[in-house]
Amino acid sequence: MNRGLWNRETVAAILIAAYLPMALFWLWLEGTDALARLGFTALVIAVWHLVFMLTRAQAPSLAAVTAAFAIAMLAPEDLGIFRLALGISFGVVMGELVFGGWGRNVVHPATVALSFLGYGFPTAAWPVLDAPIAWAAIPTALIGMATGVMPAQVIAGAVLVAGGAAAAGLLGEPALLAGGIVLVLLVADPVTSAITLPGRWVNGALYAALLTLFATGWTGAAPLQIAVAAALLTSLAAPLLDEAVLALWVAQRRRRHGRT
Repeated sequence: MNRGLWNRETVAAILIAAYLPMALFWLWLEGTDALARLGFTALVIAVWHLVFMLTRAQAPSLAAVTAAFAIAMLAPEDLGIFRLALGISFGVVMGELVFGGWGRNVVHPATVALSFLGYGFPTAAWPVLDAPIAWAAIPTALIGMATGVMPAQVIAGAVLVAGGAAAAGLLGEPALLAGGIVLVLLVADPVTSAITLPGRWVNGALYAALLTLFATGWTGAAPLQIAVAAALLTSLAAPLLDEAVLALWVAQRRRRHGRT
């Protein structure tokens, strides 16, 4: 969508509005440290957007605010300014800007940044977010689905599989809460999730399945680390899911019309 009211920046603005419940709870519970972290993350991202605007005439996007919020909330703690800036820079540049900006990227820039920081600095502690922040993900998801900026099928598929895993005792509360936060911030991104309807259902189900697998088999990993790893693999698989759905559709059409 690039004309009229519904364009890239409209979608980004609605996403920001949807994230407000989580942002307010996070800032209220974490205080000035969270605000400073968010400000620093936004500053680093703004610098890189300015660089690409001047060198490649690439317009900045409001989506940078959503990436800044996700990185500031989920990034490992006690990294120091230099290492945090390095991770933010890698995620934003390699995950988004080199592809032409938000709307053309394959993986969410926050997912790339968080994965880089998690695997690059494995001794850094991941944050433990309070339950109210996870509960605030529910109105965020409802707003996103109601306005159409978050794929409802992705969220529904994840909720069904995660709910079944939790009922079976395979997914504990810490991983479930972290998984819900990462679901709405990273996995349900309208750009990097699957675009076909069946692919979206599988997209969400795959994320919850990977979350359950890592929660049961990854000893010593933090809940947010598990959720981010599941989000990264799910995002990488999203194009393959769409290709599989399209290939099945083409095969059915050929059989129905007698073509080989």
